[in-house]
Amino acid sequence: MPPLAGAATGFHDKTVTLTELPIAVQATALFILSVVFELLLAQLHLPASLLLGPMGAAIIFAALQTGIRIPALLFTCGQAIVGCMIARTITASIVQDMVADWAVFVGAVVAVIIVSNALGWLLARLRVLPATTAIWGSSPGGASAMVLMSEAFGADIRLVAFMQYLRVVLVAVVATLVARFFTGSTGTAPAQDWFPHLLPGPFLATLALAAFGVAVNHKWRLPAGALMVPLFLGAVLNGTGTMTIELPPWLLAASYALVGWSIGLRFTRQILLHAAKAFPRVAASILALIALCGGLALLMVETMHVNPLTAYLAMSPGGVDSVAIIAASSPAVNVPFVMAMQTARFLIVVFAGPPLARFIAKSLSRYA
Repeated sequence: MPPLAGAATGFHDKTVTLTELPIAVQATALFILSVVFELLLAQLHLPASLLLGPMGAAIIFAALQTGIRIPALLFTCGQAIVGCMIARTITASIVQDMVADWAVFVGAVVAVIIVSNALGWLLARLRVLPATTAIWGSSPGGASAMVLMSEAFGADIRLVAFMQYLRVVLVAVVATLVARFFTGSTGTAPAQDWFPHLLPGPFLATLALAAFGVAVNHKWRLPAGALMVPLFLGAVLNGTGTMTIELPPWLLAASYALVGWSIGLRFTRQILLHAAKAFPRVAASILALIALCGGLALLMVETMHVNPLTAYLAMSPGGVDSVAIIAASSPAVNVPFVMAMQTARFLIVVFAGPPLARFIAKSLSRYA
């Protein structure tokens, strides 16, 4: 069945639209609403607010039929900066931890991937979502990377974003509650310095790395090339100490906004209706994944004698930025272990995601 078959389309010509307003007015209003949403989400201690705020505002504007469009070049520039941001988290110490205990990391990561893909398969089998979209939406890697990669491999980026960022929110809420239960910590992010002192050399090198990713993507049209080239090249350079990735918060905020607006403005009223219809079952699958990962964390506690909060955060399915902040602000948490586990899962999902999605989608075709 087509992704939107059966979706209601009962909107009439008299519905409110933004098409009669000048583009400059629409763009200003979008920017203001994005900032308002970001501030509201930040008050809820959601680290993904810089992306979720602009995306939420853009979805509202898309539903009101705005004429705003984000140029493709700006979208790819945003992807490249996100790739650099992810590469910055892959440090030499994290790589050493993964190599030292590779069997533990691989076993734990594979267990989470099996569980998440099984839930994605179930969503597709029940025809809640198209197969490839359900698999990418259920993938337990970094949400931004999974969303940006999914489009290159045939998934609906809008529905994948809906699934991934719904999981980011639910994981952040549950992880915060767990941290509060064990330690009394709320996992609040420290105050942000938006314009810190920059080291010119590393900053220019980071911009050059991002520009290289955009250029490679433009020339060879690699799947998600603007994201993946800076990510992997930057991870090698950063992990070996050859390069320091310098990303000021204002640049990250602008890049998140470009990505959020680009995705949000692609939504249509039919897609929103489809997402609303799928919401209960998608939310149930996410909560089931969180519970199952909690069970795997208990197994880790028993077999590896890791403290419960460290194990839970290490196995938490996605929302790596949320997990990082909660881990760093919670006493007695082994932060390097948590980040190594999250990083190992991200890297394995990046490599295994495309073939897994194709295999599962093909296996589901017999039920079509």
